[in-house]
Amino acid sequence: MVATAANVSRVAGIHERSNRAAMSRGVTRSLLLAAGGLIMLYPLIWMVGSSFKPASEIFTTGNPFPGAGSGLSGYVDGWNSLGIGFWRFFLNSFVICTLCILGNLISCSLAAYAFARMNFRLRRLMFALMLGTMMLPYHVLIVPQFILFRYLHMVNTILPLVIPKFLGVDSFFIFLMVQFMRALPRELDDAAKIDGCGHWRLYLRIVLPLCKPALATTAIFTFIFTYNDFLGPLIYLSDPSQFTVSLALRSFVDTGVSGTSNYTGLLAMSTLSLLPVIGFFIAFQKLLVEGIATTGIR
Repeated sequence: MVATAANVSRVAGIHERSNRAAMSRGVTRSLLLAAGGLIMLYPLIWMVGSSFKPASEIFTTGNPFPGAGSGLSGYVDGWNSLGIGFWRFFLNSFVICTLCILGNLISCSLAAYAFARMNFRLRRLMFALMLGTMMLPYHVLIVPQFILFRYLHMVNTILPLVIPKFLGVDSFFIFLMVQFMRALPRELDDAAKIDGCGHWRLYLRIVLPLCKPALATTAIFTFIFTYNDFLGPLIYLSDPSQFTVSLALRSFVDTGVSGTSNYTGLLAMSTLSLLPVIGFFIAFQKLLVEGIATTGIR
């Protein structure tokens, strides 16, 4: 009995030490993750805090939090300092993003349906060529595209930024939808064809409703990529009234003409420019995760 009690006590001690060690590792891991998250969030915290500071205090202290003399003057000045209300740049970006999302959803889903559910000659070769375009850097196409759009008198309009989206140029989204559609049971096609559905009705009434997560993923990424795009608007837009948010933010920095840089307005408007992306992502986060993780079988 004495030996048994000693064994039980020893086992209990081992379990207690193991639990303390596991708890210690968990606390250490949590502290390291918190420190890493704080390091990554520091630039964002600094930007938001500095947007409330006077221009003279932005770069003179390492403290990211606003202090005495801070206020909303940066937001007020930044909103109107370019001679055009900043709402105009938000509107331009939202119009371009909406048209690009619509174009990608239509063109990429149609191309994906053809590759995933239809049989035609050279389908595999064309699909391979389409995937090959994903390896082409965007910068390789800038010059020929600009020459083409200048010949068509579309420079300094939003058309060069929007028209390509209606032509299925984003191979990544086509590939994403193809993989999603291939996971749909073929029995659905057979049942629909027995009921007299052709390819158009099959695409509209069967495939698209089941591809909602993939369509949402395409819409979210298209919005983020288009909203954050700087090079495209920089090349094609020269009229300030047509600037997007990214181009407008660049205008706050001295380019050698005005001789001054409005950093307070830049940080304030940069803070506001993050809100649409964050809101859009939060609103469709569930569909985004589902579109990436699901197999597509319903």
